[in-house]
Amino acid sequence: MILVAFLIDSLFGWPRALFERISHPVVWIGALISGLEARLNDGDPQRRRSMGAVTVVLVLLASVVPAMILQNALPDGLAGALLGGLLAWPFLAVRSMRDHVADVARPLAEGDIGAARRAVAKIVGRDPVRLDRSGIARAALESLAENTSDGIVAPLFWGVIGGLPGLVAYKAINTMDSMIGHRNARYEDFGKAAARLDDLVNLVPARLTGLLFALASGRPRAALRVMRRDAAHHRSPNAGWPEAALAGALSVRLSGPRVYGDVVADEPWVNAAGEDAGPDALSRGLRLYRRTMVLCGVLLLVLL
Repeated sequence: MILVAFLIDSLFGWPRALFERISHPVVWIGALISGLEARLNDGDPQRRRSMGAVTVVLVLLASVVPAMILQNALPDGLAGALLGGLLAWPFLAVRSMRDHVADVARPLAEGDIGAARRAVAKIVGRDPVRLDRSGIARAALESLAENTSDGIVAPLFWGVIGGLPGLVAYKAINTMDSMIGHRNARYEDFGKAAARLDDLVNLVPARLTGLLFALASGRPRAALRVMRRDAAHHRSPNAGWPEAALAGALSVRLSGPRVYGDVVADEPWVNAAGEDAGPDALSRGLRLYRRTMVLCGVLLLVLL
């Protein structure tokens, strides 16, 4: 079932016509999170933490129970695998991840900084106006590394372990973290449970993603060396692993200082001795991503 979903998404992504007709299951989950947050996120810090935990439970129940019912209703054999694959397909982002980064890489290679900034603003939260050519490439590579883990390897990992319910549970947790797991006045307390749960479920997949990048890179020793040395320098307990492996594989430096609105985040460099990223590094990163996806497909076949 998970292999079928992986192949469908690799080939087609989520078609725009389908999105315009029915939107997307992750958008449905996001709407539920927004509704609960608007109603429950108030009061003192203790109440906010409690209501945040209640939100996590409610969102998981609303997402996972239908997935369990659907999986139990699937027929046995090939028909069940195909139908289950269609149901699991929306929860992967193989094609869309490549497309979003390629949309940055093309204008950047052509020297169209304005178009590259507009494209990178769709996948990162930092201020694109402050990004030069190297900053745009670095931001896109960091997004590629982190979202390969969050959007592809982690869903595959939990789908292999728990079938459709495991896959849906992971996407619900990850969506909650992306929406309410922020360290600011509004979400610091309310989103604490979601953020910690997201850290937990990404613990293994993030490290597995770094290993897959290293194996697919052709430079596994360099990638693994940087990953072991620099992953812990990252602000995230998990994102540093795929990011450091990608930095080592491409011989570039990632992370480092960045600007979010009016706030300057003085983050340490990952692979500080590497070169500044540029259009060539971004193109090589996309090629490495494609090889990593082939490796994921091979591993799914082996597991099957």
